[in-house]
Amino acid sequence: MKVVPSPYIWFNGELIPWDEARVHVLSHVIHYGTGVFEGIRAYGSEQGTRVLGLDAHMRRLFRSASLLSLPMPFEFERLRSAVLETVRANEHEACYIRPFAFRGYGELGVDPSASPVDVVVATFPWGALLGEGSQQDGVATGVASWRRMAPDTHPSMAKASGNYINSALVVMEAKRHGYAEGIVLDVDGYVCEGSGENVFFVRDETLWTPPVGASILEGVTRGFVLQLAAEAGLPVREQRIPREMLYTSDEIFFSGTAAEITPVSSVDGQVVGAGSRGPMTTRLQEAFFEIVQGRTDDRFGWLTPVE
Repeated sequence: MKVVPSPYIWFNGELIPWDEARVHVLSHVIHYGTGVFEGIRAYGSEQGTRVLGLDAHMRRLFRSASLLSLPMPFEFERLRSAVLETVRANEHEACYIRPFAFRGYGELGVDPSASPVDVVVATFPWGALLGEGSQQDGVATGVASWRRMAPDTHPSMAKASGNYINSALVVMEAKRHGYAEGIVLDVDGYVCEGSGENVFFVRDETLWTPPVGASILEGVTRGFVLQLAAEAGLPVREQRIPREMLYTSDEIFFSGTAAEITPVSSVDGQVVGAGSRGPMTTRLQEAFFEIVQGRTDDRFGWLTPVE
């Protein structure tokens, strides 16, 4: 989806005009992918603009930085307030938020330690990741020929820039084959996730999802889905998922900040369930949107107001 410019970007502690937010072409991150980032959404409601999962996302940003030995030049509370400051300055009612910390212009070479760390926060409008109507009708998917990183290769629990080369290959291949999204397996052939989403399965009234440790990103929205399932008393199994369940489940859906909760209508041309949003997906999706859109109480404390 095309990014629509906003008036300001927060850059190393200052709000500057969008077009002035630039980095040198020899910045370390451009050549070696040494950056960490988050994707966050703010939703509009009768209660005003509120940021979803702000603290959870910021904690993951700092954990990702730690995994990459990337020293953050700002404290947690300063970056947390920078997110709210940027949303407010750009006067968004609802938006996507991208905090990004990266190795900038210093020395060129694989060792990043001599390159400074820069931090930005950008906010801009963004609709449904997988297209209008996808959250009702579902999306067609295909299993990627590319695999997720093996343990002890890339840190899959870090939301790191370099990891997303794999994601880009997955989604480009999917679209060449006529699918909206790809589903990635691990090195042992078990299901991991989409190119940028966690994945859930419904089978025999039970919710299944790959565990942390199966080369997945520990998704913030994934955690929200698990909270909603527990509240509803739905059985949940976090375990390795064999590929065969892609073709034998009653329902499949993606979760993620950008994707929110999006059903999968088919995998490799085989229809999933009725070929559209199933009853458990509908139940969880409606419960999610009731909270984030302010139609019911924020009983889990997910939302932070932009005062």
